[in-house]
Amino acid sequence: MDPAQIALSTGAVAVTGDLVRAVVGERDEVVYAWRSFEAYPILVGSHGGTPVPVPLTAEGEHDLEAMAAAVTERTRLVPLCTPNNPTGPSLSTEQVEDFLARVPEDVVVAIDEAYREFHDPATVLGTAGIFRRHGNVVSLRTFSKLQGLAGSRIGYAVAHPRLARALGQVTVPFGAGAPAQAAALASLAPAAAEALERRAEQIRSERSRVMAGLREQGWEPPASQGNFVYFPLGERSGEFAEFADARGLVLRAYGTDGVRATIAEEEANDRLLAIAGEWLAG
Repeated sequence: MDPAQIALSTGAVAVTGDLVRAVVGERDEVVYAWRSFEAYPILVGSHGGTPVPVPLTAEGEHDLEAMAAAVTERTRLVPLCTPNNPTGPSLSTEQVEDFLARVPEDVVVAIDEAYREFHDPATVLGTAGIFRRHGNVVSLRTFSKLQGLAGSRIGYAVAHPRLARALGQVTVPFGAGAPAQAAALASLAPAAAEALERRAEQIRSERSRVMAGLREQGWEPPASQGNFVYFPLGERSGEFAEFADARGLVLRAYGTDGVRATIAEEEANDRLLAIAGEWLAG
């Protein structure tokens, strides 16, 4: 990539906000899966755009057919969150290519891969090839997740030249500070990259163990490729989060949709399995 195609900002949220500012005008539409990253409707609405949420499938996946059908002449942007936050399922290269074939070329499709590093490397999305084949695709990445730099706030977009210039024009000047940039560069050094990959592999292994344990208990969680698992508990989401909190484990409830649990160290994961089993037994 030409360095001019990389737009830095203060995390993937800020990059997404820059993207909305660059391409979405008053009453323009942004189509996105829901539930997905909670910042999407906030950013779109705050900049005068019209959010167009499309419900996930019963398996917690993007309904790409319905999303393509929701695109109108007012649509300017479609973010695809893969792996999807908070449910966890991911999109394949074939699925994204099929979707792009159905979307007009003047609609920007943002591939939001904040959790990419936790994906099984054998099946992870071929984003670079997709980007090169489609002039309306932009890739969003962050150093907040695997690298653990959330407090430093640094993320970036890889965009085609015209859009990359637009992102540079609307972002907060000097937002990605020198300490954050230094930390991001340090995380790319060979020794650090190797350590991070070992961390990612440990999380993938623990995720598989937790998912298998939950299924043995009788849960049917979505097939997660993130560093979390999701409990689609609907109206009982808050109750389950409080149940876990009372037993020493903090989970994230998403309204009346579900609860997300981070894959952490082995002891915490064991606690999650014990609490999940106790909930079902009760």
